[in-house]
Amino acid sequence: MEELVKDPVCGMQVEPQMYATEYQQLRYAFCSAQCRDRFLANPHLFIGFPGQKAPKQEGLEVLKQRRMHVARSLTPSQADSLIGALQAMMGIKSVAVDGDKIEITYDLLQATAEQIETKMAEIGIQLGEGWTEQLCRAFVHYAEELEVGSLEVHNEKNFHQH
Repeated sequence: MEELVKDPVCGMQVEPQMYATEYQQLRYAFCSAQCRDRFLANPHLFIGFPGQKAPKQEGLEVLKQRRMHVARSLTPSQADSLIGALQAMMGIKSVAVDGDKIEITYDLLQATAEQIETKMAEIGIQLGEGWTEQLCRAFVHYAEELEVGSLEVHNEKNFHQH
C-alpha cells in the first residue's frame, strides 16, 4: 500500500494518485477536484517559492464574505437545502439565509467565487422554479455592487485631492 500524501490545499491525507497533477516537475495529489482546481489556479498560494513560504503554509486563512439578495424569499426548506449544499463545500465557513438575503463566508485559499457560483447553479436546478437564474443573478449583482462601490470610493478620493 502506498503512503499517503498531504493535499496542499486542505491538508488532508490522500492516496498519491487521487486527483493527481504535476506542477514544476513535482507531483501533487488532492482530495477532490475542487482542491486540485484551487491549487492550479494559484499554486504559489499553497507551495510558495524557493525560500519563501506560501500563505497556506503559514496557516493563513483569507476569509471573504458575500452578501446577496434574491428577488424572492426562500422557503425554510429551500434555505436548508441551500445552506446544506454550500456548507458541504470545502472552505465554506458559514452560510446564513434570512428571507431574500444570503450571506456566505468562505476561505479564499480553499474555495473560489467561481466554485461557489457553480454550486449555487446546481442548487438552483434542484430547487426548480427559476432558482438557478435567481441565485446566479444575485451573485452577479453582488460583484457589480462591489465594483460600483470601489469606483465611488476612488472618485471620492480624487474629489478630495482637488
